[in-house]
Amino acid sequence: MDWLHNLFARSPEAALFLTLAIGYAIGKINFGRFQLGGVGGSLLAAVVVSQVGVQIDEGVKAVMFALFIYAVGYNSGPQFFNSLNKSSLREIILAVFLAITALVTVVVLAKLFHLDKGLAAGLAGGALTQSAIIGTAGDAISRLPLSPEAIKALQANVAIGYAVTYVFGSLGAIIVCVNILPRFMKGDLKADAAKVEAQLRGGTPAFGPGATPALPRLVGRAYQVREAEGRTVAEIETAAQDAITIESVLRAGQVVPLKPDLRLQAGDVAVVVGRRDQVVDMASDIGPETVLPDEGENPVMQSRQAVFTRKDMNNMTIAEVQAAVDRDMRRGVYIEGITRMGRPLPVLPDTRLVHGDVVTFYGSASDTQRAAKAAGYELVPSDKTDFVYLGLGVLVGLLIGLLSVQIGNVPLTLGAGGGALLSGLVFGWMRAKRPMFGAMPHAAGQLLQDFGLAAFVAVVGLNSGRQALQTVQEHGITIFILGVIVTLLPLLLTMLFGRYVLRYDNSAVFAGALSGSRSANPAFGEVLSKSESSVPTVPFAITYALANVLLTLLGPLVVGLV
Repeated sequence: MDWLHNLFARSPEAALFLTLAIGYAIGKINFGRFQLGGVGGSLLAAVVVSQVGVQIDEGVKAVMFALFIYAVGYNSGPQFFNSLNKSSLREIILAVFLAITALVTVVVLAKLFHLDKGLAAGLAGGALTQSAIIGTAGDAISRLPLSPEAIKALQANVAIGYAVTYVFGSLGAIIVCVNILPRFMKGDLKADAAKVEAQLRGGTPAFGPGATPALPRLVGRAYQVREAEGRTVAEIETAAQDAITIESVLRAGQVVPLKPDLRLQAGDVAVVVGRRDQVVDMASDIGPETVLPDEGENPVMQSRQAVFTRKDMNNMTIAEVQAAVDRDMRRGVYIEGITRMGRPLPVLPDTRLVHGDVVTFYGSASDTQRAAKAAGYELVPSDKTDFVYLGLGVLVGLLIGLLSVQIGNVPLTLGAGGGALLSGLVFGWMRAKRPMFGAMPHAAGQLLQDFGLAAFVAVVGLNSGRQALQTVQEHGITIFILGVIVTLLPLLLTMLFGRYVLRYDNSAVFAGALSGSRSANPAFGEVLSKSESSVPTVPFAITYALANVLLTLLGPLVVGLV
């Protein structure tokens, strides 16, 4: 093994990427319905690789953790602040209750079984499957008035406690949310989700990722002119209350310049675009549906996003906006979708538009460009990250982490982890509120989050893994059993609290909220699979955003209380 030790001594980064490759390969292995995941696999792989002797610069760990925790806050910021309202009070209470019961459970067990701060924090991170606790706890431990050797030993124990308890932490959440909860509530995830859909969507199905309706709301059709002979384009569109637009007219195979006063002749082919119900009715007003003689004459339509900032229309309904805009301005433009703080809104006449909403217009290039300019300004899709915004966000977080308040002899500080998390939440919320700056595509944010955490965990394992075997031998069985308790007890107590105190009466909604309160992505995936619906997503989004903050902060709390 000397050659491998010499190799990693010359290129320690090779050990890091070898660990990530092996770890994610292990994480893909299925154990029934359970997967260890890339983070858990990387930690185990790092412990094994570390036995040959590897040392990674601690600065790498600090940078990776800062990027990871900032990305967590940035991605959760809009949902986190959106969840802080009266309508979501039940979900907020549920997430807080689980975090408190989890903290009490960990601290009590740690004191009863004489666990040190590192093992207790690792127990919390693994049993609650909140990997960020590894970072926040490790950061808190590094600030303790201890020798470098003692700090290193405690940080190693964090990794070991996490590794021993993580597997059942994921599996236990699936068991409770998918199996125990529906039976406890005498319900069925699929049936209960269908009930919610029927109430909120008028019986129409909820479309998940990759799914589209077979009958879209906006369509285009071609009609051969018969009944509409002699009528102008404007007359036909006005009669349909501008729910349709004639986008082009072909006469004798040639495109005719389109004007409002253009009179249609028998045999013309009119291409109509608009709301499906109105477009279909055009067969009786214009003539029979046909196909274009040349598909090259098919008008090109597009979707264009715009940020709504028009001052004289803030907080007006869609119907009021349409009434206030003259016909020439709104002709040929349709609202395809609206999002607010990253959340979709229904496109209904009484839906109110507020500044910062992102409106997706559908129509021809010239029509959508005109609408975007009138509404505010165009939001050009981009796959590039605003590194000025990213750099400032991380910098602000790190500076916040340096702040400290002295209470007696105890310094209280958020540390680099808490500061970056708080900064990420605020910067993510500001980006959603004013999307004209701070772009970070979802894929880029997910990469920072995944790679940052995996690399951070790998460095921890590589630098501390040599102490792993001894700790597992001394505490492995005990820590595993304690992990089972920490996994199940807070979930079961929260389930009882939610059912009898918060009055959850729908198993699909409750399962989404409970899995989010535990930040249990595998459990939520199983809930979605069993319910065959996106209904659990709404309560999950609220509690998950809160749990990402609350459970992450358990790291320094456990270190301080044990």
